[in-house]
Amino acid sequence: MGNSIGGKRRTAKVMMIDGTTLRLKAPAQALDALRDHPGFAVLESEEVKRVGLRARPLDPDAPLKPGKLYFLVDLPRADPEPDHRHASPRRAWSGALRVGARERLESLMLSRRSASDMALARPRSAAAIVAAEPGPAADAGAVRIKLRLPKSQVAKLMEESRDAAEAAERIMELCVAASPDPIAASGNAKAERKEVRSLD
Repeated sequence: MGNSIGGKRRTAKVMMIDGTTLRLKAPAQALDALRDHPGFAVLESEEVKRVGLRARPLDPDAPLKPGKLYFLVDLPRADPEPDHRHASPRRAWSGALRVGARERLESLMLSRRSASDMALARPRSAAAIVAAEPGPAADAGAVRIKLRLPKSQVAKLMEESRDAAEAAERIMELCVAASPDPIAASGNAKAERKEVRSLD
């Protein structure tokens, strides 16, 4: 019996969102994983563990180290004009939790989905809606007003009205009765709030 020294040639693992794993022999680059998957990005598992979705994708010429785990994900495209008023809340990090690759990947999938859902569900401002609408209403200086009515009152208005135009007219009358000048009324409410804050 003789002694034999053999080294195990380690490979870099690249895991996709569906759980399939690609094994790339060293020397490998991120470009090798991206070749069959255009539009995707390679993320380091340690960085995903630390910062989640904010992990920076590797450059295509970055080397993939043997024995390490990487994720191949389809990152959402960033908006050309970021709107800081509707920015997603920052995520808290509770320390170095012992989680496996599957849990990290599931967490990444959930955070990616929630980020894209938030981007799609972002409400536009009333001024942007009015400016975007073509036609005489936008040129005449039309103003949108948000009015909250109980469902029972809306149902009563709809039953008493002959058509939708008459229902809309009654709702506008109700709005005018509540405050004769909605813009001035909202300004007064803000002023009153400021007075209350300054008295405390």
